[in-house]
Amino acid sequence: MKITAVETLVVNAIHRNWVFVKVLTDQPGLNGWGEATLEWKTRAVVGTVEDLAPLIVGEDPMRIEHVVARMTRFSFWPLGSIGMSAASGIEQALWDIKGKALGVPVWELLGGRVRDSVRVYTHLHRGRADASLDTRDISAFCDAVQETVEMGYNAIKLGLVPYTGYDARLPDIRHVEALAVAVRERVGDDVDIMTDFHGRPDSLAAARAYIDAIAPISPLFVEEPIQPGDTPAMAALAAQVSCPLATGERLFTPREFAEVAETRAVTYIQPDLAHCLGFSGGRRIAAIAEAAHIGVCPHNPMGPVAGAVALQFDTATPNFVIQEEAVGMVPWFEEICATHPLTLENGAWTVPEAPGLGIEIDEAAAARYPFAQEVIWALDAVLPDGRIASW
Repeated sequence: MKITAVETLVVNAIHRNWVFVKVLTDQPGLNGWGEATLEWKTRAVVGTVEDLAPLIVGEDPMRIEHVVARMTRFSFWPLGSIGMSAASGIEQALWDIKGKALGVPVWELLGGRVRDSVRVYTHLHRGRADASLDTRDISAFCDAVQETVEMGYNAIKLGLVPYTGYDARLPDIRHVEALAVAVRERVGDDVDIMTDFHGRPDSLAAARAYIDAIAPISPLFVEEPIQPGDTPAMAALAAQVSCPLATGERLFTPREFAEVAETRAVTYIQPDLAHCLGFSGGRRIAAIAEAAHIGVCPHNPMGPVAGAVALQFDTATPNFVIQEEAVGMVPWFEEICATHPLTLENGAWTVPEAPGLGIEIDEAAAARYPFAQEVIWALDAVLPDGRIASW
């Protein structure tokens, strides 16, 4: 069997464009899907997939590690976020092909399932693009959280922290504390609450002030309390606060995650299989975390193929904890799928049995939502004095 071509299919999802990767083979009807979505970098990722294709066309898609090595080693330059996303989409598609060729789900190829269901969490109104709410209206915000939980979830991630510089203003801290307490009182103790700081605080002191304000509601974790990449700073912060910390969506290589594990900087890591070299990278990262008693909570606010990939990975990963999903992001999330395995029952996805990833994209339906310039949320990330904040 040989790879004959690599194609991309872009589907607009309002605040991002989903970049689906299709790897074709010389076996009639045997193709694989992956997802290489990278917010606001669509054109660059599509171009990079095109650049990587000549390195792998003609190769055997069943030799996944070999093909991955051709993409990473022949590229010479470190791939970075754009290149790693492109290579990840291709890598995922190879596993889809292999599973289909052997007639088994990908989780079977990863050593078999270690659980019977995959717990998931969602965002406010399931991440719907038009569902953003002003956190200053505490009652309306709590209403939205309750409505989301009633859709069948027992875990939700919320953005509670405002754009922040090096100092956290006391009125903002007080408001975040009041908002967090109100949310906890509304949903009770049986719902896990997570909060994503998006690396907004520019100092450890500012990050700690907000974490301490949220601590009374016992969040499952606080995500990216500071910008990623400074692992010693993250470890120092972890030693100062009582809440579990998480990071990883903007880390890409096993070496980066090894530093996090070695310093015990977080309680949970969040690799994104669309950026960390798919299953090949994700498995290495999970093993590193397991050796350091760190749980895995994969990042994924993307499209249906990324969801299918995450489900396969989670099913076979022993130290998996909970999976991010965004199934309700746009009304056409399921419309563009000829088949998909993302079935929610009691706050968890069921384990699929179909070969490969268990997903097929309806290319005719997908064509109804072609590339469009994304709505960029980050453009309002400006502090009161006019300085650009971290989104």
